[in-house]
Amino acid sequence: MTTDVPSTETRSPWRELGEGIHVLRTAGFGLNVGLVVGTERALVVDTGAGPLGAAEVFRHIRDVTALPLIVVNTHAHADHFFGNSYFASQGVEEFWATSRCSAVQAEHGDEQRALVAAVEPAMGAADGDSTDLLPANRLVEGKPADLDLGGVSVTLFHLGRGHTDHDLLVGAGNVLFTGDLVEEGGDPAFEDSFPTDWVRTLGKMVALEDLYDVFVPGHGRPVSVAEVVTQMNKMRSAVRVTRLAMDEASVDMTKAIPILPYGPEQSRALLIRLRTLAHWKWLARKH
Repeated sequence: MTTDVPSTETRSPWRELGEGIHVLRTAGFGLNVGLVVGTERALVVDTGAGPLGAAEVFRHIRDVTALPLIVVNTHAHADHFFGNSYFASQGVEEFWATSRCSAVQAEHGDEQRALVAAVEPAMGAADGDSTDLLPANRLVEGKPADLDLGGVSVTLFHLGRGHTDHDLLVGAGNVLFTGDLVEEGGDPAFEDSFPTDWVRTLGKMVALEDLYDVFVPGHGRPVSVAEVVTQMNKMRSAVRVTRLAMDEASVDMTKAIPILPYGPEQSRALLIRLRTLAHWKWLARKH
């Protein structure tokens, strides 16, 4: 007779994508946190929406490695960098991003606190330990930056405007961490975006398929280059339809929303964003 004994092992929340390359999906915002481990130090891609989530991520990191850490922020949205201060409290000193990202973090970070209040109440209220905002202090300026982790090299680079005007990509082995330039399981977020440029930037990303065959989105499961191509083509079509509607001055532009390939909220966000950018362009010509 045998008796089943419950296992004392707990399943790791990390998914290994390659040797020393991991991804963890967080609670709350469903953010993908990346971890790349070398022999001398390890690199963390994005830190979450505040100290509660960051502390949990940090504990999971220490289940994998005790090495010194450096952090990369893919862009300046709250769910990607509001955990920086917690990581700093644990001894992390290097926080990498584009120079534009660091500036946006410093200038507009406080405006995003309300967005995280439901998940990170202390962060939303700016009240408590590790609730201050910490912009990146190691800046990627123009050319790519190669970071040596000890036997593992990671490349940080900017391909162009898209989800924001400062999206940073992180390449490690055959894996590319894309931030929110790529989305899986949901519509792209257009509120701060540059949609026409975004299509071009995705095209540049697709051209890197000889280097990378796993693309890790900011949210959702890792995808192949084929799924990046699908997102690019869908976005190109959506931008074309929206711009045609804008060109028809006698037509209510919101009538384009039902035929766009996204849900009503992000279809409306795309329309508003394209209209705003067109207005900025018009003002620039006038002056």
